[in-house]
Amino acid sequence: MYWSRTLIPTAKEVPADAEVLSHKLMIRAGLVRKLSAGVYDFLPLGWRVMQKIFIILREEMANAGADEVMLPALLPANLWKQTRRYFDYGPLLFHVHDRKESEMVLGPTHEEIMTELAHAYVSSYKQLPLVLYQIQQKFRDEARPRNGLLRVREFFMKDAYSFHASVESLQETYAAMYRAYVNIFRRCGVKAIPVEAESGPIGGDASHEFITPCDAGEDIIVTAADGSYAANLERAAVSRPPMQFSNAPAVPAVDLERAYTPATSTIAEVCAKLNVGPAQTIKTLIFQAPEAAANRWVVACVRGDHEVNEAKLAKVAGAVALAGDVAAQQAGFAVGFVGPHIVNSHANALLVIDPDALMIPIAVAGANEPDYHVTNFNWLNHVSAAQAGRAIVADIRQVNEHDKAPSGAALAFSRGIEMGHVFKLGTKYSEALGATFLDEKQQSHPMIMGCYGIGPGRIVVAALETLSDENGIRWPMAIAPYHVIITPIKYENNIKETCDRLHAELTALGVDVLVDDRDQRPGVKFKDADLIGIPLRVVVGDKTLALGQAEVKRRDRPEAQNMPLEGLAETIAAMVREAKQTAAP
Repeated sequence: MYWSRTLIPTAKEVPADAEVLSHKLMIRAGLVRKLSAGVYDFLPLGWRVMQKIFIILREEMANAGADEVMLPALLPANLWKQTRRYFDYGPLLFHVHDRKESEMVLGPTHEEIMTELAHAYVSSYKQLPLVLYQIQQKFRDEARPRNGLLRVREFFMKDAYSFHASVESLQETYAAMYRAYVNIFRRCGVKAIPVEAESGPIGGDASHEFITPCDAGEDIIVTAADGSYAANLERAAVSRPPMQFSNAPAVPAVDLERAYTPATSTIAEVCAKLNVGPAQTIKTLIFQAPEAAANRWVVACVRGDHEVNEAKLAKVAGAVALAGDVAAQQAGFAVGFVGPHIVNSHANALLVIDPDALMIPIAVAGANEPDYHVTNFNWLNHVSAAQAGRAIVADIRQVNEHDKAPSGAALAFSRGIEMGHVFKLGTKYSEALGATFLDEKQQSHPMIMGCYGIGPGRIVVAALETLSDENGIRWPMAIAPYHVIITPIKYENNIKETCDRLHAELTALGVDVLVDDRDQRPGVKFKDADLIGIPLRVVVGDKTLALGQAEVKRRDRPEAQNMPLEGLAETIAAMVREAKQTAAP
């Protein structure tokens, strides 16, 4: 390809709305163009990178035993209602009505549709396991699209789904997909660390995320100093033995004392007012469960210097959401002044206590009336026996810098970009949608499922964020839009003939080549070559040509070297092959 025949709109100026490095480089290097908030055009360079990633994805999916399909992006809403994710996703779903007023949604992911497909064609254990995948556009109505391809409304995803007759079969495929993901990120030239993760609205009982460490990332990663443990913040567990309500410290019964605490909306303000430390207080939050739930309200309690982890809470209390002020007040909760003993007067409230909150012998808590707190609170003395018998004690808080890993090692916190996610879904979707199979005894069972997703756009972002330098992009060879850029000092006469011949020879050897045939100064061409990040640059000028040589420079190294033109195409092709085989750090 020749620069003058394609579209590479490089820019010197940093776009005003770009905050993170990857977004700035994508615009300046002409990879993408913003069409509207969270929606981007892929330009030739950017689309070539995506296509290179797609090739790697397809090869590794085939190696893992998956077969490719293409499913619609316009999906019947009733399938999403059957699994209740129609409600779980909430405003993230794009809703569409056709001319007959039938409701559709634009797919943010495809568990329902892939399960419906399996339901239609799979009936026997002899057809299992089955692993299908697609590379397709997804749609999510993000409230605040930002940071280029990092948080968008329309994006590409490789999503794979597996169907099994046994847990053992699921484990085998899960392991194969895990290995495939390790290979994908290594081949793409980006670092991705597997960490324990929460499944979120997709559901399931076990999952791992692959995270690229990066300050621009939105995920918080918790790792042990000894390398024994890694998890995202939602999943990270606090290391301590199991507890029950009866493990609470026993103290002599003392009446609760009301303290007037107006305008104290934070724990810090309560502590200042009552002259106590945060670790002596109990933070009580009210969560609301679906109307059909046995426990309409969940009263979650953590120590005052801790935060409730909603993902952990959902694992022990079911699907819940932080209650709105109006709904909570109408139900009799004094928002901002709720104490754990409110459960004594709420038969349909479930009390969930974090162990650290349980171990406070005498605490300050909300008084369950506006502008008041109480002192002398003790769990055994002030929670009724009936409610204590229903209380759940479980790890429901965020870990912090004072906690330890399960091994006892110190924890470190860092940011990262989620690149991919693998889940063990179990039977959540197959049960909801009737996807069953008959075993060898002709007995019916729901299929056991797995789910495996990667965001190709996130791979682009990770490469730009972690591998670029002050001059621009430094693409790994395997996903670079072109392997080689040929830069003539002046594209005419013998130089032109040499560049064209080298272009043809390299192309015949399977090397992707871009010739910068523009009528521009050499300095402009060199800066643009660095900006767009092509791994190898070949400079052809009168001086080197007179010696039968060309200058060859790797983008990731400062020095250049002159090489003979004779056999140069073969030499460069070998360099490309070697660079593709180099593993990511």
